Amino acid sequence: MSSLSIYLLTFALLLQTIYGESLSPLKHFCSSSDNFTTNDSYEPNLRQLWGNLYFQTPPEGFGFGSVGQDPYIAYGLALCRGDLEAADCRTCLNEATAEIRKRCPYNKGAIIWYDHCLFKYNNTDFLGKIDDQNKFYMWDERNVSDPTIFNQKTRELLSLLAKDASATPKLYAAGELELEKSKKLYGMAQCTRDISASDCSKCLDDIIGELPLCCDGKEGGRVVGGSCNIRYEIDPFVTA
Repeated sequence: MSSLSIYLLTFALLLQTIYGESLSPLKHFCSSSDNFTTNDSYEPNLRQLWGNLYFQTPPEGFGFGSVGQDPYIAYGLALCRGDLEAADCRTCLNEATAEIRKRCPYNKGAIIWYDHCLFKYNNTDFLGKIDDQNKFYMWDERNVSDPTIFNQKTRELLSLLAKDASATPKLYAAGELELEKSKKLYGMAQCTRDISASDCSKCLDDIIGELPLCCDGKEGGRVVGGSCNIRYEIDPFVTA
């Protein structure tokens, strides 16, 4: 999404705590370069797009599309976490659309993330392209006792999940890895389904490579982007 070109690599802007599963947004960005007015033909197209995504997404956990004609086309997508039931997906999307209206009321482009869903739209066509601009990190404040081994295990698990995710129709995978003393490491990898399997693999590999920027030796962490995201924890966080 070119108009949302905020790339968070400065630690001052990074979220530093992994919050519990909730309906509170993790992060959002509003387009800063282009707005619409209440008399603009873009607004009814955008609202129709929101409605389309709200009904299209929950059954399969993903929806995308566009509404309108140039120069008032609205493009968008919605993604729910791969383990989510349709009812929970719908609840998250309902919250996302209501919240983004309040936070970005006249912006032609916006993106908002929750624990359970992602909602994104723009007046330029971003579908089918890796979004490596919209990105943020989250991590647990607790440190592990042996960061070198733990970091190796984390990368091992997430690399396996990235490979599995890019080979499945849902572009989603979750799993676990045994640690010492009967402890386990849990992980997840997911991509938006507008991008290809090969782009999913690239997207996930790239953000796995960014883990040292945020999450070195931390008990939990995430790299969350506009096209893919990864997460690991020492406690289970997915239902399947």
